[in-house]
Amino acid sequence: MTTIIWPKQFSPVEDAENIKKACQGWGTDEKAIISILGHRNLFQRKLVRLAFQEIYHQDLLQQLKCELSGNLERAISLWTLDPADRDAVLANETLQKSDPDYRVIIEIACIRSPEDLLAVKRAYKFRYKHSLEEDLASFTTADIRKLLVGVTSAYRYDGDEFDETVAQSEASTLHQEIHGKAFNNEEVIRILSTRSQAQLNATFNIYKDIYGHSITKGFPGGDYFSTLRTVIRCIRDPKKYFAKVLRSAINLEETNEDALSSVIVTRAEKDLKDIKELYLKRNNISVDEAVAREWSGDYKTFILALLGADQN
Repeated sequence: MTTIIWPKQFSPVEDAENIKKACQGWGTDEKAIISILGHRNLFQRKLVRLAFQEIYHQDLLQQLKCELSGNLERAISLWTLDPADRDAVLANETLQKSDPDYRVIIEIACIRSPEDLLAVKRAYKFRYKHSLEEDLASFTTADIRKLLVGVTSAYRYDGDEFDETVAQSEASTLHQEIHGKAFNNEEVIRILSTRSQAQLNATFNIYKDIYGHSITKGFPGGDYFSTLRTVIRCIRDPKKYFAKVLRSAINLEETNEDALSSVIVTRAEKDLKDIKELYLKRNNISVDEAVAREWSGDYKTFILALLGADQN
């Protein structure tokens, strides 16, 4: 369920003209841009971008990049992109970092639907002239490479059915390979990169029933196990995972605008309402209040618009 307003009267031409007006004169009217794009759904944003191109022979995204800056520019640009193209940009940004956090790539591989993942990989190849798997293999090494390439290459079954016998067998395999003495990444990666979400959740539940704790409890340290933990959390409970990402982004000594923007922008038209409810339940403060407390200016205004807080 979305938090985005559907305007009573929507005119992509009028929106395009008003955005252009906001970019003219002595200074950019950021609030006018936010009031438009912050309250348009995916289909409407596409029409506004098409209208802007047709009227002014310029890409709306290029106009926004010229007029805006910093966290606001990044968040509005991501919001204006089509979802598959947006995910492609987010994945590439991750790989270009000197100290990459593979969280966004894991979200794309393990939370998006199989068809959405295919669309992201097509968009990535069109934009960067390499496949996502190719770049992952180039920018990562060892077991992290195997894991990330594995989950990104998958085309999982997307239904609710699962095989309990397979779940019991693979729960035992995962325990042996992760917590046993003879560790074998290949089997772990095979299971996590080929089984459906329903099948894996059945395996995780049986694992907890048999061994008395969650599969991630007692993981050794290191980058590989940190990455593996994120994969499992994304598959097991995406909404709980996103609520934790938001909490970390807001509550760190130095707030993380990149993480906040990516979660709010990518989930606003999907399950953000449920994530917000879970966040409130676990933190005794709403996401809206937490954002309003930690941020200021036009960036805060835009994020609150996507959260629906400006309608309360």
